[in-house]
Amino acid sequence: MTAIADAAPRSNPAARTHEVTNQAPPLVGHDVADDVVLLEGVRREGAGWYADDLHRLGRLAGSEQVQRWAEEANRYEPVLRTHDRYGNRVDEVDFHPSYHALMEVALAEGLAGAPWADERPGAHVARAAGFMVWSTAEAGHGCPVSMTYAVVPALRAAPDLAAVYEPLLTSRVYDPGLRAPAGKRGLLAGMGMTEKQGGTDVRANTTTATGQPDGTWRLRGHKWFTSAPMNDLFLVLAQAPAGLSCFLVPRVLPDGSRNTFRIQRLKDKLGNRSNASSEPEFDDTVAWLVGPEGQGVRTIIEMVTMTRLDCILGSASGTRAALAQAAHHVRHRSVFGARLIDQPLMRNVIADLGLESEAATTLALRVAGAVDRARRGDAQEQAFLRLATAVGKYWVCKRQPAAVAEALECLGGNGYDEASGMPRLYREAPLNGIWEGSGNVNALDVLRALTREPDSLEAFRAEVEAAAGGDARLDEAWRRVRGELVLTEDAPVRARRLVERLALVLQGSLLVRHAPAPVADAFCASRLAGDRGLAFGTLPAGTDLAAVIGRVPGATG
Repeated sequence: MTAIADAAPRSNPAARTHEVTNQAPPLVGHDVADDVVLLEGVRREGAGWYADDLHRLGRLAGSEQVQRWAEEANRYEPVLRTHDRYGNRVDEVDFHPSYHALMEVALAEGLAGAPWADERPGAHVARAAGFMVWSTAEAGHGCPVSMTYAVVPALRAAPDLAAVYEPLLTSRVYDPGLRAPAGKRGLLAGMGMTEKQGGTDVRANTTTATGQPDGTWRLRGHKWFTSAPMNDLFLVLAQAPAGLSCFLVPRVLPDGSRNTFRIQRLKDKLGNRSNASSEPEFDDTVAWLVGPEGQGVRTIIEMVTMTRLDCILGSASGTRAALAQAAHHVRHRSVFGARLIDQPLMRNVIADLGLESEAATTLALRVAGAVDRARRGDAQEQAFLRLATAVGKYWVCKRQPAAVAEALECLGGNGYDEASGMPRLYREAPLNGIWEGSGNVNALDVLRALTREPDSLEAFRAEVEAAAGGDARLDEAWRRVRGELVLTEDAPVRARRLVERLALVLQGSLLVRHAPAPVADAFCASRLAGDRGLAFGTLPAGTDLAAVIGRVPGATG
């Protein structure tokens, strides 16, 4: 021991075992909106006037600062405080400052309720594009933003309430904290539908509503999955004497006192960690009726429809974000003496993911365009929206997990490391398929639309057939789908298959009409004619991979 101590060996801190080479630089300092597919869709759907603001938001979303906000908002998760230091019940949730920073930008950029107060044609398309670009940075805080956007048309079923709250719900000011709603500069909204015993089956709800002499109601019961509990207002379903009804529940009453909204716990979720999701209980909770008593589902479905749109937008955005990371990596990484992006098999993978992403983005913006035109009185677009929203919600959200997993694999072990950001995208990927109705719920909703609202099928047919004669494979696929639209007794069993085919022919029609010919050709060959395998990266020989890859953000240069 003495001899070793006397020797006093030292390590040379300047010594280096190796140089760091062949690693992709961080994908930072770029414009997320520099995306030809997105920009073409924005112009096509009537919001070309938004391009400059979209690029400004895109540069912010791609900045190092915002990427740090996103990481911190997920690392330092929301914390529930049921009581204050003196034992008083407070039921508040604390968020990291980075969460608030993300929310402030989202509200200021008009991604919440602002489009409902904007008379410009294309306002909802502009908001949809901004939502997609900003969600690329961080998806969790998009939940309260989305619900605030979606609540406005539903709240209009109670004109007196809408007159009070809509100006604040359409505000561009983020004003956090529980205070009397009328005294705030801007409001956020949420919804409470599902309960432990029912889940999707809201008819099984047990929360009760009792009318009061002053015209208000009192709720008693619980909700099982209510996100963003620090929002100011909630639409809640409860059983009134005439049946299931919709009610407005504020966290703080007009006189400044707290309404009873006991948060039992926050959900420990797979992903979406920055967003607080809660289990609240109501006990003599003050509420106001929204819409006719006994027609709660019909009233709140307006909000559900708009949040389903955001599920499509969010999944298209998440798919695009993962693809951009993969494309950036393979453009800078070399294997066996050549860049990955120049390796034939990797080119097939990136092109296949590019097709999936382009089809999802194009469909998402088409649905947003339908929202915009329907809100300005276009009955054809309203009918198309009914079916296209459910079809798009099912398919785009269903495809996101597979696409993100494939994109993560492009990075290899680097993609499995939290520092890459890919695990967060992967954990987020299943969310939109569950939010606002899982795959089965949306597939069965399509069947209901086909049965009860034939105008929606007619509008859908007109949209698909606008590309008639553009590609024989599309024409044949649509012919086969029409044959499956005869809803026999086994229709529920084959509902997923039918909705999948409806989604693919709709995407095919949009790409045949609006995408470059090589992109439309590759989509029709692989998705409609079935000339591909079951995994990504199985496009047929002869596909113009370069043309498809050229439209993928970060894949060239």
